Amino acid sequence: MFPNLRAEMARKRVTSHMLADAIGVNPATMSAKLNHPDRLKLMECKIIQAKFFPHLTIDELFATGEHEE
Repeated sequence: MFPNLRAEMARKRVTSHMLADAIGVNPATMSAKLNHPDRLKLMECKIIQAKFFPHLTIDELFATGEHEE
């Protein structure tokens, strides 16, 4: 899930371990959060966006690729 986030992570060489450290969870939990959009909390999204991808909005970064109404 989160194809834009995954693409930006690859571009900037940001690992899921780095994201996990930023929000204070272990890497396995971070992996679960990245694979299941309903597990990632808004505050965690804000921390990740501000620390690693300030040039993107949260909506751009965390789009799921699914049609959202």
